[in-house]
Amino acid sequence: MSGGAGAGAPGGAVRDREHLAHAIAEARAGLAEGGIPIGAALVVDGEVVAVGRNRRVQKGSPILHGETDCLENAGRLPASVYARATMVTTLSPCDMCTGAILLYGIPRVIVGENRTFYGGEDYLRARGVTVDVLDDEECVALMTGFIAASPELWNEDIGEE
Repeated sequence: MSGGAGAGAPGGAVRDREHLAHAIAEARAGLAEGGIPIGAALVVDGEVVAVGRNRRVQKGSPILHGETDCLENAGRLPASVYARATMVTTLSPCDMCTGAILLYGIPRVIVGENRTFYGGEDYLRARGVTVDVLDDEECVALMTGFIAASPELWNEDIGEE
């Protein structure tokens, strides 16, 4: 875990949890649609500008993870906006989503939980991105329940046999 700018700012931890609530709502919606319960929110200057959820199942897409769907929903933004952004995600980002975060120069990532999957957090940190892990129980419960109910689909999502 690492303390980032938002966590250290007055009310930062409270705001982080508020922003995570948007990502959790997306994860729940994805699960209700028969998909994988991972959600994300893009926050710029303290405001949520876009949300997304894993839509691989719903859209038959190999690349619509929560973070990439969120970036798609944000539309084209200038680099100066991404430089002030935080990606909030319910689960530790996979290698593809880690790459997207780095590509757009997003300086901070809030991770709901990394117990059920530990993604590219170390690489993000090595590249100068602040990563804050909230260890949120609802995020853990969503993924634990999903993985137990649909192990084949989960393994497909993370590229495992």
